[in-house]
Amino acid sequence: MSQGLIPATILTGFLGSGKTTLLKRVLSEAHGQKIAVIENEFGEENIDNDILVTESKEQIVQMSNGCICCTIREDLRATLTDLAARRRKGELDFDRIVIETTGLADPGPVAQTFFMDDEIAESFLLDSILTLVDAKHAERQLDERQEARRQVGFADQLFISKTDLVDEAAADALSHRLKHMNPRAPQRRVHFGEVPISEVFDLRGFNLNAKLDIDPEFLSEGAHDHAHHDHDHEHGEHCDHPHHHHHDDDVKSFVFRSERAFNPARLEDFLGTLVQIYGPRMLRYKGVLYMAGTDRKVIFQGVHQLMGSDLGPKWAAGETPMSKLVFIGIDLPRDIFTQGLEQCLA
Repeated sequence: MSQGLIPATILTGFLGSGKTTLLKRVLSEAHGQKIAVIENEFGEENIDNDILVTESKEQIVQMSNGCICCTIREDLRATLTDLAARRRKGELDFDRIVIETTGLADPGPVAQTFFMDDEIAESFLLDSILTLVDAKHAERQLDERQEARRQVGFADQLFISKTDLVDEAAADALSHRLKHMNPRAPQRRVHFGEVPISEVFDLRGFNLNAKLDIDPEFLSEGAHDHAHHDHDHEHGEHCDHPHHHHHDDDVKSFVFRSERAFNPARLEDFLGTLVQIYGPRMLRYKGVLYMAGTDRKVIFQGVHQLMGSDLGPKWAAGETPMSKLVFIGIDLPRDIFTQGLEQCLA
């Protein structure tokens, strides 16, 4: 009774950013979807206290609206395999899963589980990584904790909570800082984690073959590689204003563009070398490639050392073929990446 792949969402974010609130809303809202929540959470904010009552030793708790919750006491892979098997046998019924990671976890290994393990990949499809950022405490957390910066770098979508507790200027400065760290994640300011379900699920942050128009924010800001932000109209002229740049965060992004086609063999070799050397520091990378020898776009993306590519749609009539790649990582040597990529052009 296969119903296709089960979409999975990874929810991450700083302690106190509202993940539990968001989860409660997702679980209690009458959206007609049965959701399995996997809690990889050992922190103080645990969802059980409020909406779950469990006396039994059973790891999986079924809720009145058909949602399921389980806490990981073993590894994620075992839990996912167990859930998929029980769903196939008809013992459990759910449409999708949400994995909540601990406040300081690195979402990378969680994301990699979906690609590295054939058994998991046959049952689940990783939809996206959502990161909740607490506007009131974010500046300090980003300054002090690399894990917090990494979570921003991994995100497909950023939700900024508690903006009502800070003034507009502080919220804008935070927005700006996050945009430098991760230009490809749309940002949305949310109130107490209240987000319409349509903005949480089916974002297709990871579908390689999805047409990129599904991802409208992807590299749409033309000048992101510099300090000029087209999206920042009101402050456009002050972009080099010092207060934007006193955060020299180690998580940064840069974009590579070229209207010359790549030589496929050279590019593959070079990217292979990059991930071997810099993989642990490469959080997310994604792009549309203009490749010699095909009239179709090649879509590529990766997490850490795992990289995949897929043929996309044909270049449209009148469209100028061009490659656009974005790399998000920790202190990546931009010049080495750029020069190497230039040497792979046909």
